[in-house]
Amino acid sequence: MATQNLSEHVLLITLPTEPQLNRDLEAVAQATHPSSDCDVVVDFSLVEILPSATICHLIVLERVLSAAGRELVLCSVTPNIKAVFRRVGLHKLFRFVDDELAAVQSLDRSEHAYP
Repeated sequence: MATQNLSEHVLLITLPTEPQLNRDLEAVAQATHPSSDCDVVVDFSLVEILPSATICHLIVLERVLSAAGRELVLCSVTPNIKAVFRRVGLHKLFRFVDDELAAVQSLDRSEHAYP
């Protein structure tokens, strides 16, 4: 898993082909504690397999970010992986966009009050 700051308030997480993210997403969730001022974009462009543990950690991450007034955006999700989210009824919980650029653009800075 690679992480990169796209801006002062946007963290990009690029998932590997077969995410083994338990510890990685927990670390991101801790880093985005309620006083955090970062939105998170998760890039699925390399993902071929989506373990259930990864889905669970994405749910936790979404809740942590939401509680902090931050957003989670999933980008470059293949139709097969998106079908997994649909099958488990989570396609409405997450925001899906086409690519990294669309993700950043969807995080409209005017919606957030940054110091």
